[in-house]
Amino acid sequence: MRHYRILAVTIVALFAITCSQPKHFDIVETSIADIHDAIKRGDLTCRQLVSAYLERIEKYDQPTGLNAIVVTNPNALQRADELDAEFQQTGELRPCHCVPLIVKDNYDTHDLQTAGGSLAMQGSLPPDDAYQVRVLREAGAVVLAKSNMAEWAFSPYQTVSSLAGTTRNPYDLDRVPAGSSGGTAAAVAANFGAVGLGTDTGNSIRGPSSHNALVGIRSTMGLTSRDGIIPLYLRNDIGGPMARSVADAVRILAVIAGYDPADPITERSVGKVPDNYTQFLDKNGLQGARIGVFRHYLDAESGDPEIKALMEQAIVDLQNQGAIIIDPFVIENFDSLTNNIWCNVFQHDVNNYLASLGDKAPHKTLDEIVATGKYAPYIESRLQRALAVSESPEQRDPPCLDLYSSPRNIAFRNAVLYAMDRDRVDAIVYPTWSNPPRKIGDMESPAGDNSQLLSPHTGFPAITVPIGFTNNTLPAGMTFIGRLFTEPDLIKFAYAYEHASQHRHPPQGFE
Repeated sequence: MRHYRILAVTIVALFAITCSQPKHFDIVETSIADIHDAIKRGDLTCRQLVSAYLERIEKYDQPTGLNAIVVTNPNALQRADELDAEFQQTGELRPCHCVPLIVKDNYDTHDLQTAGGSLAMQGSLPPDDAYQVRVLREAGAVVLAKSNMAEWAFSPYQTVSSLAGTTRNPYDLDRVPAGSSGGTAAAVAANFGAVGLGTDTGNSIRGPSSHNALVGIRSTMGLTSRDGIIPLYLRNDIGGPMARSVADAVRILAVIAGYDPADPITERSVGKVPDNYTQFLDKNGLQGARIGVFRHYLDAESGDPEIKALMEQAIVDLQNQGAIIIDPFVIENFDSLTNNIWCNVFQHDVNNYLASLGDKAPHKTLDEIVATGKYAPYIESRLQRALAVSESPEQRDPPCLDLYSSPRNIAFRNAVLYAMDRDRVDAIVYPTWSNPPRKIGDMESPAGDNSQLLSPHTGFPAITVPIGFTNNTLPAGMTFIGRLFTEPDLIKFAYAYEHASQHRHPPQGFE
């Protein structure tokens, strides 16, 4: 009898080892649809998938110096087991069933620290999840890891934090992934997770996505909740998906879009959210679309010639897919309307966030955080400028109101709308960055960030998609911008372009 027991234990152990890895499933460049199809066929379990991603992070993140991940989730495998048991019982998959998710370190997660890249916030455990994290978990996503970010989201150019150091670009480890969601971008590009969440105040979903050959969506202001996200400037902040394909980004958007009582600005989304955004994944979506080329950015003197050539080819590709090109598309008085349009509301907004943590807050005010001295040297001037603003946003002259109430933002939005209506333009396009990713430490060469104005100060939605590579290795992207709540149109345009061009490929060394 003892021999039978030994044999049985051995068989169970061998079965567990055999089941720990997917036999017929490669996670590199896989999609949510691929994952779900494999689970339905019985070729893949959630535990196998999550294990494979965790092993990949361990193999590639620190050993290569990529440094995209701050912490992995010790509960990820347990959650995977729960999802496997649910599928065995019901035979049904949730919308994001077992989708391994990389989450930027400024999203509240009740079970993982949320530090915003700040050493002063290390170990901070929020009382609950950010709205977007919560609904994605409810949809079946597995929070796999938290990613590094530019400290307090201050830099669009680099992803450096006092908490975790420097994140590099997987396409060239000597270069930046942009900021501030560079950790999410590098992780998703290197296939450390299926999809990721980033935040975008003026660049930080679209810029890192462009630098890492990803699709990034900055949605209409009010379509998605900002609840539970450490703010930079709340009036401009938006959280959203970063993915290797339009389809995967849209699957995430479909879950996070909609009204959240905790963020009153999302009342504007009521009645404007379709049943499912995935219905707009149309490979013929550019047929008859009127696309305006915003040469204000494309023809910039400091722009890289290779990126200009890639963008010119992308315009030809749009036309070949049936788009009607309006070139040039001109916004009158663009420079004067956007002059001094930013509002520094960081101290006010971060103090409100710290208050939301209650007694668990490691610090009560930004003053206390700065007094610790625990911050990266490059953000000191930003912190001091934030502390110099003592008035509340409403007391400023002029007041710093939300994008739908501020006279400056209303004037700018109306000017863009006037130009779009004048030319009957459905979307505006331009290169997301006019220059390739800088070398690590280089803050002097032309940057070329084109994302800071059009979408953040109108509230309009924007999607960036890959358009190819400079020097055969460094990614470049193109941004589509549309009117308020026209995500369905932008999805059609971006998907049709992506389907026709197929520029995405994984970085060498991370295949």
